[in-house]
Amino acid sequence: MTERFCCMVMRIHIDCNGCYRKVRRALLDIKELETHLIEKRQCRVSVCGRFNPRDVAIKIRKKTNRRVEILEVQELNINDEQSHEEKPLMIGSNTWNLESHQTQIETCLTCSY
Repeated sequence: MTERFCCMVMRIHIDCNGCYRKVRRALLDIKELETHLIEKRQCRVSVCGRFNPRDVAIKIRKKTNRRVEILEVQELNINDEQSHEEKPLMIGSNTWNLESHQTQIETCLTCSY
């Protein structure tokens, strides 16, 4: 039996900390996702797991009420024999900006209601 392991990079507009929390909460509610990375300044979200990319994008769109644009999808086939071996994953670009900047404290118009 073959399982499909996907890594997907999406663009979701994140204006403020409220938007960030809304996107993070939506990602944590989706059971198919194993890992996620939210890049607030670049408005990019990367997710990995066993899922259908279109279905996950629709779920995030419904939960956050934000437009979701799929930038890149990478699918890996994992066989039963090779499932114990770890494979390196390359997602999007090689540069990750993991710095945490708290410059935007005020909320945007969409999160203030």
